[in-house]
Amino acid sequence: MCAPSQLSDRLVTDSIADAEAAADPLADLGDQPVLLFDGVCNLCNGLIQWLIPRDPDGKLKFAPLQSEIGTAIQERHGLDPDDLDSVLLVEGPKLYTKSTAAIRVAEILGWPYILLRAGRPLPRALRDRIYDFVADNRYDWFGKKDQCMVPDEDVSDRFIE
Repeated sequence: MCAPSQLSDRLVTDSIADAEAAADPLADLGDQPVLLFDGVCNLCNGLIQWLIPRDPDGKLKFAPLQSEIGTAIQERHGLDPDDLDSVLLVEGPKLYTKSTAAIRVAEILGWPYILLRAGRPLPRALRDRIYDFVADNRYDWFGKKDQCMVPDEDVSDRFIE
């Protein structure tokens, strides 16, 4: 059993750690890949719904770019939180954007999706130009929602708030 002073010291330390974790929404992410997506984009939401069953081990977590954690990640990496034109994949300190993020997601999923890695030798500028063309037209082609999607209860643990 702890002496009263040790107990109060531990409570203060625990309270400080809890406060720091609450102040930093990124504290608990570790190296688990987090895919940030435009939460109002129908194409992006469809992609997330497609990815979930193809990642049965739950390697990927998801969050809308517009969420508190999405904004915090973008700001931490010096990105404009109002720019919703790229999916972002965060793995620990690494940040992947646009076509490189898509290729990295395919690598995480493994076979057969890893075959998309064949696009990596193409110049990034070319890959991203194609990505940007789709991103620039996604609302016209697929529409958008008025608010971010709310995940179904059975997959809500895959989403970070």
